[in-house]
Amino acid sequence: MSTQVVKGQKADLTKGSPGLRQMLVEIAWQAPSAMEIDASAFLLGPGGKVSGDDDLIFYNNPSTSYIRYKDVPGRSPGGIKHFEVELDKIPASVTRIAFTLTLYDGEHRKQTFGQMSEAHCRILNLATGSEILRCNLGSHFSVETAVVVGELYRYSGEWKFSAIMSGFDGGLKALCSNYGIEVVELNLKKIELKKKGDSINLKKPAEGLGEILVNLNWNQKQGGGLFSRKGGVDLDLACLFELKNGRKGVVQALGNAFGQLQQPPFVMLDGDDRTGSVTSGENLRINGSKVAEIKRILIFAFIYKGVTQWSEADGVVTITQGGGPDIIVNLDEHNNRKGMCAIAMIQNVGNETFSIERLVQYFSGHREMDQAYGWGLQWVAGSK
Repeated sequence: MSTQVVKGQKADLTKGSPGLRQMLVEIAWQAPSAMEIDASAFLLGPGGKVSGDDDLIFYNNPSTSYIRYKDVPGRSPGGIKHFEVELDKIPASVTRIAFTLTLYDGEHRKQTFGQMSEAHCRILNLATGSEILRCNLGSHFSVETAVVVGELYRYSGEWKFSAIMSGFDGGLKALCSNYGIEVVELNLKKIELKKKGDSINLKKPAEGLGEILVNLNWNQKQGGGLFSRKGGVDLDLACLFELKNGRKGVVQALGNAFGQLQQPPFVMLDGDDRTGSVTSGENLRINGSKVAEIKRILIFAFIYKGVTQWSEADGVVTITQGGGPDIIVNLDEHNNRKGMCAIAMIQNVGNETFSIERLVQYFSGHREMDQAYGWGLQWVAGSK
């Protein structure tokens, strides 16, 4: 049976459920589509402060060994954020976990949490799906741009939850200062997908997604500087695409299949740098205004000629959308025996936006990668 708590109330979690090991903290709300609301979790020590920047769990640092942040699509207008928590893996140095909401650029946009409605926080048993606790945020907020929803905390060897529901001005930066994070070091303009399976949804501005730029940049360390590549190594950026109407194909320099931006497949390769002299790397452009017509796009890179030393290429893919943070995928996991790398999967989410998932998985060629991701294309040898 679920426990209902109100502002200021505390409730037992594990004392009445001794078998509880994994739980899910859900925070959900309704709000105007122009409001960009994010959830975060602060991992706090005995003094109520973090031990370092990595103790902030949010879209730019989504997981540790015991807590994982997930953006759940499908609630419109509004949002749902999940935090999966493994209680028995939380180190003794972490005595509290504070769950928060922040409003991006609220002061400048003249937006506050007073415009949010039907907000709630609930805790579920991850193993059974049953609800353990629920608190409704109600109408506790007016001019605030940051909210501490509640805290998970240890008490006499058990875990409890405190419904704090306290708001204040300043957004995420103010929360970071409150919990001991130096805001000058906090970079909200870049999101790095660090581990295989890490994913994030692109933020959809009011005017739509617009053009999405996928840039591949790399260097060869032994060559003496950026892009000074010995032996003419040719690293190519490309993608597989699948449209909602069933059309599938590839955009790449091989076979001069450069694609089109305004016509299907709505993906275009800027060109092909065969010499390494173009310091901006290689670019794919995706027409975000056609998101409803695109099912999925697999971004990949391959070494057309030269030494297959991914460990020396130091490759990085940057996905840029106007008005949103850059999304970074470093090719920092290597397999020098295979010449092709599946980097990221971009998928349609509810016909309104794209999710981006880190892959960084290596293959011997197009056919093997195709089989791994189920594209079903027929492959023949190609050349430039």
